[in-house]
Amino acid sequence: MALKNVIGIDHAVVMVQDLDKAAENYRQLGFTISPRGTHSAHMGTGNYTIMFDPDYMELLGVLAATEHNAPARAFLDQRGEGIERIAFTAVDSTAGAEEIRARGLEPIGPTDFERPVTLPDGTISAAKFRTFMWPTAEAPGGVRIFACQHKTPETVWIPELMKHANAAKRIKQTLIATPEPAKEAADLGQLIDREPKAEADGAVTVPSGGDRAEFVYLTLEQLGKRYPGVPLAGLSERGGAALVLVSGDLAATDKALGSAAVRSGPAICVPPAKANGTLLAFVAG
Repeated sequence: MALKNVIGIDHAVVMVQDLDKAAENYRQLGFTISPRGTHSAHMGTGNYTIMFDPDYMELLGVLAATEHNAPARAFLDQRGEGIERIAFTAVDSTAGAEEIRARGLEPIGPTDFERPVTLPDGTISAAKFRTFMWPTAEAPGGVRIFACQHKTPETVWIPELMKHANAAKRIKQTLIATPEPAKEAADLGQLIDREPKAEADGAVTVPSGGDRAEFVYLTLEQLGKRYPGVPLAGLSERGGAALVLVSGDLAATDKALGSAAVRSGPAICVPPAKANGTLLAFVAG
C-alpha cells in the first residue's frame, strides 16, 4: 500500500555555514531570495527560501545549537555545506507519522513550528508547518528525508518570490552520489513505497510521487560523466548531491549565472564550489 499522506518532493534543504553569505551567493546566481526567516526556538535555525512551482530550495543555517539541530550540525562538521535532507509534501503530518509507525519505523515528530514572514505589502504574517522525519538512521545515500505539511502555503509561495533572473522554474531531479546506487535506491523505494528503475548508465531512479522531481542515485564517477567538464570538488562520494533545475530560458540562465556558468552538453551548470556544496544543473523545460 502506497503512503496516503506523503506525496512527492516538496523542497531540498541546502545546509550552509553562514546563512547571510549563502543567500547573497545565490542572489548573485540570479535567484530571487525570500526575506530571512527565523524558526521557532527549539529548532534553533534560520532560513532563506528560493521558491519555484510546485517545489523550492531552502538555505538553512544553525543560529543556536539545540537537540533538534544536532544532526544538521554533525553534517556541517563532517561533510561541509550541501544538500543535507529532502522534504516530501505531507497532506497530513500526524497521519503520515502514524503510517510509517505502522510499518515498524519510529518517526521523529510530528513537530509544529513557524517563522515570521514579511509579505510584499510590508505586513507581517507567519509561515506555519507540521513536519515529521523518518528515523535519522534512515538516510538513503546519506541524505535524510522528512515530510512537511504546509499549514499556510500562501505565506510561502508568494508570486513575487517565484520569478528568477536565471529563469529557474522547478526541480526536475535530485541526484545523490553513492558507491551503491542500487542498494540506496532500493532503501528509499521501500521507505516511500516507490519502485526504483535502473538507467542505462548504471544510475537508479526513484520517483518521488505525482509530477514531482525524481531521485537519482549514482556514483560520483557516473555523475561526472553526466556533466563532463564540471568540477565536482567538494562533493562526497556518499551524499554529495546535485539539483537539476528546469529553466524557462537558457539564454537568461547563462546571462544571470555569469562567470559561474559551466556549459556541459545541453545543461548549464554551477559547480558545487560556487553553490555552497551543491551542483546545480539547469536544463531546458
